[in-house]
Amino acid sequence: MTAVEWAALGTEAVLAVTASESLPAAREAVDEVLAEFDVACSRFREDSELSRVNRTQGTWVEIGPLFLRALMAARWAAAATAGAVDPTVGRILRISGYDRDIKALRDGGAPLRLRAADAPGWRAMEVDASASRVRLPPGTELDLGASAKALAADEAATAALRAVGGEGGVLVSLGGDVAVAGEPPAGGWIVQVSELAETSTHVDGEIVAVRDGGLATSSTTVRRWTRGGIEMHHILDPATGRPAAGLWRTATVAAASCLEANAAATAAIVLGERAGGWLRARRLPSRLVSRHGMVLRLAAWPAC
Repeated sequence: MTAVEWAALGTEAVLAVTASESLPAAREAVDEVLAEFDVACSRFREDSELSRVNRTQGTWVEIGPLFLRALMAARWAAAATAGAVDPTVGRILRISGYDRDIKALRDGGAPLRLRAADAPGWRAMEVDASASRVRLPPGTELDLGASAKALAADEAATAALRAVGGEGGVLVSLGGDVAVAGEPPAGGWIVQVSELAETSTHVDGEIVAVRDGGLATSSTTVRRWTRGGIEMHHILDPATGRPAAGLWRTATVAAASCLEANAAATAAIVLGERAGGWLRARRLPSRLVSRHGMVLRLAAWPAC
């Protein structure tokens, strides 16, 4: 097995392949997919398709096939989580200070009053898939964020496997959101699950084996900043318009795809005390870490 790491989509990308000779072709395929997602879905590029859609509220806007897939994936995530994961929180994220790559954010600014009304809800946007166009209500801004990154991991893994002729197996990780394709190595892909923040409440990681599908982690311990003296983070509760403040600070979920895993992990943070029952009902192997460091393992998640 051979792996390579580099910076992409504002995070760390990792590509691993079971056959070392296939790495160059797989890397080229992954780079192409990630570049296309950046141009289509970045909230921090003025020339991105997402920025163009956000600037053209109230009118129909033609969109390309990749952006349509990302938009439909975001709508699916919203429907699957009963709105706990909602792409219409873009305006709240922007006005709360998350208006550029997290590494370039500066703390400070005036206090805010965030409201649920500032996130009009995923049903408010109109999508005409047959004509490949979308219309946002006035005042609505999209943030495809995590769902687009997870979809990019899924599509990059598929593209990498195709580039190497379908032989062997590949793993793509984008900021810890993992998608695998093809035949895994013996024993599966070994992945460390941990919180990626240097805090006093840091919890040691666990090692799991991933053989198919995807694995995703959502956490309130990363992508943080302050506004008006209040500490903010990037996972918003659409019901309140504010950063999620529930029981769990980190959620990791395994599912049939990285997209599905990411939607469930993010929903778990928002759902708080209801997350355990919600994940159990869907039989999704999950690992939840509370604000105080207590770890809950659900469904088929392996015990330590």
